[in-house]
Amino acid sequence: MNYILFDGPVRNALLPFTFTRPVADILVGIMTIRQKWERRLGSTITTITEDYLSEKFPMVEMEENVMINAAYLPNDTLAEMVSNLTTNQAIFKGEDVVAFFASENQEEVDFDSYEIIQYNDDCITIEHTWDIFSKNDAAIRQDFDFLTEDRKSQPIPKSVNVIAPENIFIEEGAKLEFVTLNASNGPIYIGKDSEIMEGTTIRGPFALCENAMVKMSAKVYGATTVGPGSRIGGEVKNSVLFANSNKGHEGFLGDSVLGEWCNIGADSNNSNLKNNYEEVKLWSYETEGFAKTGLQFCGLMMGDHSKCGINTMFNTGTVVGVSANIFGSGFPRNFVPSFSWGGAAGFTTYVTKKAFETARLVLSRRNIDFDETEQAILEHVFEETKKWRKD
Repeated sequence: MNYILFDGPVRNALLPFTFTRPVADILVGIMTIRQKWERRLGSTITTITEDYLSEKFPMVEMEENVMINAAYLPNDTLAEMVSNLTTNQAIFKGEDVVAFFASENQEEVDFDSYEIIQYNDDCITIEHTWDIFSKNDAAIRQDFDFLTEDRKSQPIPKSVNVIAPENIFIEEGAKLEFVTLNASNGPIYIGKDSEIMEGTTIRGPFALCENAMVKMSAKVYGATTVGPGSRIGGEVKNSVLFANSNKGHEGFLGDSVLGEWCNIGADSNNSNLKNNYEEVKLWSYETEGFAKTGLQFCGLMMGDHSKCGINTMFNTGTVVGVSANIFGSGFPRNFVPSFSWGGAAGFTTYVTKKAFETARLVLSRRNIDFDETEQAILEHVFEETKKWRKD
């Protein structure tokens, strides 16, 4: 059977992260949504996404396909239901389609002609940007149980100060000495070839993905995920960093999400709680206004390739687009459009030639080419987001 994840109606609600990836490639918990489904179903999975992303994230269609709504994270029950789908069957949760069977020569999908199977159990869904960090606790626990079942952890080094060692799993090649791991409130997963430097204190739930790093004397609160190749330092709480991003110095990052190839300057901080303790609102690309989150704690949402200089201050509920460069004193406004250059004193357009030069240098440090495909995606984002920039 061929499985395909589709973006569905949540794509715009997950901007700026879905400017540069399908919904399926959002990281939450220990794995991306795509990886979760692939591991559960034992199959490579492709995606249906925006046309400008399709060269990097191609779809493979076969004679028989099962289409899966990427907003839904798999669990044992849901994965089994999806794997058992046959012709003219669809899984719904209430009014929302979760998955359905489709043939290559099928001209249209008419659910009125389908056998509808209702999924009534709980499951994790990612429908807003803030779900990525606010549901990360549940996602880490679910991934931890799945990834570690019937497996044996590498031994915890003797120099490690540990609480609840039964909730800690260390993959091969991980390095950690003279750190404190407290897994009494949630599991701690330490990925392959990752490193936790001495003096660090970590409270679970926590996930350190492959080749990621926690720098010396960091203070990390759950539920935090450090994506593959990413690095953190200072104080981090309930935040998710996608792959290859850096928050390597002192400063606070809380209740936040950073995309790929982001860099947070030394001593930069974000607010995650308003002074009046009111509900936090975030910029919505769908309504082009500020949307209620239902959250009292909500920090920074930063799209891919964005950077900030030293001592940058972000207000509660700030959304930064793709490839923005922020610096200077004071608080920049709490919506920074993609390809913006500046700070509290004002922004100009970060022209693509300069942005691409930086991206090329950043990727080369990890021995990755900034190729024509990546450039074309960012060029599309530049044009798509032009209306929000004011020079």
